[in-house]
Amino acid sequence: MDPGRHPVGLFDSGIGGLTAAYAIIQQLPQEQLFYFGDTAHLPYGPQPAEAICAYSAGITQFLLQQGCKAIVVACNTATAASLNYLRERWPDVPFIGMEPAVRPGARATRSGKVGVLATAGTFKSQRYASLMHRYAKDVELLENPCTGLVERIEAGQLDGPEMEAFLRNILEPMLAGGADTFVLGCTHYPFVQTLIEKIVGPDATVINPAPAVARQLQRVLEEKGLLSPQLPGPHRFFVSGSNGNFEALASKLLGLEVKVKAGVVW
Repeated sequence: MDPGRHPVGLFDSGIGGLTAAYAIIQQLPQEQLFYFGDTAHLPYGPQPAEAICAYSAGITQFLLQQGCKAIVVACNTATAASLNYLRERWPDVPFIGMEPAVRPGARATRSGKVGVLATAGTFKSQRYASLMHRYAKDVELLENPCTGLVERIEAGQLDGPEMEAFLRNILEPMLAGGADTFVLGCTHYPFVQTLIEKIVGPDATVINPAPAVARQLQRVLEEKGLLSPQLPGPHRFFVSGSNGNFEALASKLLGLEVKVKAGVVW
């Protein structure tokens, strides 16, 4: 079988990586996606890197057993904790990771101050420290780990007065500190991007890194001769815990009927 006909695997702690899946479907509509949401272990942000690394390896093993030709680590926290390990363990598998868009944020800012919304796990990682060292020497990063935001999004709370008040507590101190650019450093956060843009106003820039990840996936597949030559089969979705709001939110975001296989153990 032509290896290009195999699916692309993606995984995240929950629904967040669907924002990357959406960007990939827009960029590469001929590719079939197998998506794994590790809802039994979310949120990843507060957990030790060793635990996240173990989850990531188990999910990768599962996706490779399903025949996936490439793996998108569609989670900033999992990328920070496990991407190097995954590449070492499976050196022949193309891996594409997520990382906070510090570089484009530094380029976009006019005030020299960039608000970074990520998770505690991302902020503590060596990968984030490397990004700061390489790209943020001449800008000030105003950081917030957004404690509780992933859980609210997973619960389907994407708008309304309560979510707006929650986000204002995060964003207004950044605005008061002079930030004019805001980086969404967790794949869950684009689910509330519209509300974030309302709060920060039309003169601010909000950066979602998902489209850049889709372009990187295309480059990697092209280099390795793995682009699909045909229209894809149906996308497939797996979660390790219960369905929760996954099917409804995924169907809404992706614009297609999503059916999930729940309780998957790797």
